[in-house]
Amino acid sequence: MDVLWNRGAATVNEVAEALPGEPALAYNTVLTTLRILEQKGHVTHSKAKEGRAFVYEPVMGRKEASSNAVRHLVSRFFGNSADLLVLNLIEDEELSGSELQRIRQLLQKGEK
Repeated sequence: MDVLWNRGAATVNEVAEALPGEPALAYNTVLTTLRILEQKGHVTHSKAKEGRAFVYEPVMGRKEASSNAVRHLVSRFFGNSADLLVLNLIEDEELSGSELQRIRQLLQKGEK
């Protein structure tokens, strides 16, 4: 998804070439992943103006996708309780002092 969000649209080959790591992922692996993302409604494809390749595009932006993912996470693992998610993060993660300060500021801002 990062490749598509950064480029706006890309073919399977372009996505495969843009992905980090050695060895590179196989074409069929990237194609299968894009097809699954399309079935789930995250991407769409169209015929390229030139050549035979399909061009894949994200259906939603990064912010909307991350919001949906967090809502799903809260629903599935925290019984629709955002406060349980936040408590879990605070208790289980090693947050830096600046991260804790940022959380405090956001909480104070929300109380006003």
